[in-house]
Amino acid sequence: MNLINEKAIDEYVNKFNFKQMLILPAILLLVSLLILTYTTLTTETHTPVELGMEFQGGMAMIFDSAKTPDQLKEDFSAYPVIQAREYGGGDRKLIQFGPMKESDITDVTNKINSEYSNSNLEIRQMGEVVSKDLQGQALRAILFSFLGMGIVVFLIFRTFVPSIAVVISAFADIAFAAAMMDVFGIVLSLGTVAALLMLIGYSVDTDILLTTRLLKRKGELGDKIKDAMKTGMTMTLTTLAALIALFVVSSGSYLVSSFTRIDIIRDISVVLIFGLIADIINTWMTNVGILKWYLEKGGTMEKKVEKSKKRRLTT
Repeated sequence: MNLINEKAIDEYVNKFNFKQMLILPAILLLVSLLILTYTTLTTETHTPVELGMEFQGGMAMIFDSAKTPDQLKEDFSAYPVIQAREYGGGDRKLIQFGPMKESDITDVTNKINSEYSNSNLEIRQMGEVVSKDLQGQALRAILFSFLGMGIVVFLIFRTFVPSIAVVISAFADIAFAAAMMDVFGIVLSLGTVAALLMLIGYSVDTDILLTTRLLKRKGELGDKIKDAMKTGMTMTLTTLAALIALFVVSSGSYLVSSFTRIDIIRDISVVLIFGLIADIINTWMTNVGILKWYLEKGGTMEKKVEKSKKRRLTT
């Protein structure tokens, strides 16, 4: 079974020009940035993505209750509730609170023990100082990943336009994935940070595949684009299928009653799914459009290599 429609790829490559290819990615990036800006302005932490307990401190209480997450938020509205959600299937619920005084922690614990009998209460706490340190480490990890990616890409291709196209595509992938985290209420945790870092690697992988085949292989430009798209789309669609299966399994009782819900795996799979959807658009529209324009203008790597060889011979 062929997952890729070669006729559709032919029509796409031959029909659309540089400007037309960039319309959808530009709209997607603009919407993503608007969502991230809105979240930054409206959240208490003033961050583009809502922070999980690991990054802002606080306490998570896990217990059994037949009430919905919204009802639990109302019950505990006197305290700094960050989120309330299902946890692990059944009646298990999780309420996350921001930093609280010891007296408030005692009051919340007593309230749960008295109002929710047989609650099997679990308490997880993270100090504010440790959380701020983790914030800095996560930010540095993402920034250094982008910096390292840019350096490696430039060393490989040694030309500005193809290198910046790879960086732009990776940034757009991350922006869209982070925006969808805001839309679907997924907080930034150690797991989702790992997912964003994985997404940087996967985005660069497909972009380098495309750029290498267009710059270093001989042949007609359209044929090279089609060949790269068939390989790259097959890779991405296969990975998407695996991630969707992972999401179904980790979502547990929401979709299949016999599965146990694993929230961290579900969040990671959601972030990667949205990131790969964005990667399809940004790699095969943004990057293809930029490289197509660049090569049609005569900016081929082969010409630059020939020029450098001629200079060496003359000297």
